[in-house]
Amino acid sequence: MLFTSVSFVYMFLPLVLLFYYFPFRKFRKVQHFFLFIVSLLFYAWEVPSYVLILLFSILMNYLFGILVDKFRSNELKSRMILSVSIILNLGIIFYFKYLAFAVSNINAVFHKNIPVPEIMLPIGISFFTFQAISYVIDVYRNNGKVQKNPLNVGLYIAFFPQLVAGPIVRYESFSSQLENRKESFATFSDGVIRFIRGLAKKILLANTLAAVADKAFSASKDELSVSFAWLGILAYSFQILFDFSGYSEMAIGLGKMFGFEFHENFNYPYISKSISEFFRRWHISLGSWFRDYVYFPLGGSRVKTKSRLILNLFVVWILTGLWHGANWTFIIWGILYFLLISFEKLTGFNKSRRFKLLHHIYTILFVMIGWVFFRSADISQALYYLKIMFFQSGNEIFDQNTYIYFMENKFFFIAAFLCSTPIFLTLSSKWNLNEKRWNGVLYPILYILLFLVSMSYVIKGSYNPFIYFNF
Repeated sequence: MLFTSVSFVYMFLPLVLLFYYFPFRKFRKVQHFFLFIVSLLFYAWEVPSYVLILLFSILMNYLFGILVDKFRSNELKSRMILSVSIILNLGIIFYFKYLAFAVSNINAVFHKNIPVPEIMLPIGISFFTFQAISYVIDVYRNNGKVQKNPLNVGLYIAFFPQLVAGPIVRYESFSSQLENRKESFATFSDGVIRFIRGLAKKILLANTLAAVADKAFSASKDELSVSFAWLGILAYSFQILFDFSGYSEMAIGLGKMFGFEFHENFNYPYISKSISEFFRRWHISLGSWFRDYVYFPLGGSRVKTKSRLILNLFVVWILTGLWHGANWTFIIWGILYFLLISFEKLTGFNKSRRFKLLHHIYTILFVMIGWVFFRSADISQALYYLKIMFFQSGNEIFDQNTYIYFMENKFFFIAAFLCSTPIFLTLSSKWNLNEKRWNGVLYPILYILLFLVSMSYVIKGSYNPFIYFNF
């Protein structure tokens, strides 16, 4: 079920909120059971069989958490249990997400003819599996209390606001909220605002600019002009930002409606002045997950040799690329960022405060080059697209498509640019918009209108799938 679907906004969410707050408000355990059941229904909405995979993951990691805690005094046994749990969790992802890719590459390299399995990818498997791994590791590290009640583990892994596309919530932060959270009108209102804001980003900006990106990337080599190639990747850069940050903001808003606080997942990444800064601002929950569970255990940057630092970065970025999908384009994307971040760490480029404009141009340029690989179906499409962008193909420089698509969407491009910067926060602070009139009258009216306009686009059937559902 999509957050942006009519069935979710007008049926599922109102009913869940109604039952959560009225019959069950004073009974925390009943609330947890209710949220767990509706989360399973949410996940099973499109393909009911997927819920069996989710339930298996919950039960398996609940048992591993119990075992890790039971043998805590025996370091060897607890490490072995933790290792087995990680291997099995990653094995589930490998089977559904990477087995066909691995078989295809074995056939290509070794000239074999092994049948390539056709396996449907369960939505959000990378997200909920990483949360499951977080649970067992945090219990092992004593960063969270082991749950004797499987329902609490189930709610942590399956809670519907962040189930299928994040943000990846740490067990350490979630466990403390299971019993100690406090619902309030102020928190609920903030959640509604965050949900509407995310909805508008997704529907009005990401979906609209997706049409421009799709047109550019579906054009034949001869038909794509240099200017339209740049317009297409600019549109995709905004599309992927507002598609994913919009979903994350909706998830954060939904969490607030039920009294849960999720950490921010995006912090204006396109204002970054280095690639390192960009990934501190982009998909923060995934970056911090790899940092805390992969990079730091490998030694991080506090290692004795530069070669070990480079190895640690290589492992993290290969895994980050693979996490996004079973395609060589994602591996190349990961290698690109490994090279750039290695360069910045070894030279201190990311810490320089001089030539800020040039640093910003460098960052955005390489981010857009990376998005070309991210959006392309294969490496050959990415390379020819880049050749056209950088005047290496002989294609015409400007064509009618550039003019038509830009003029039709110019206000959306402008809005996307403004919303990708903290300009509205700055203006709000400067003009002191937190006055009673603004908060009491204009603010609600603005968000009601934003909600109505966004849902009108949904009802008329505009482009609606989420990019990160594929990951």
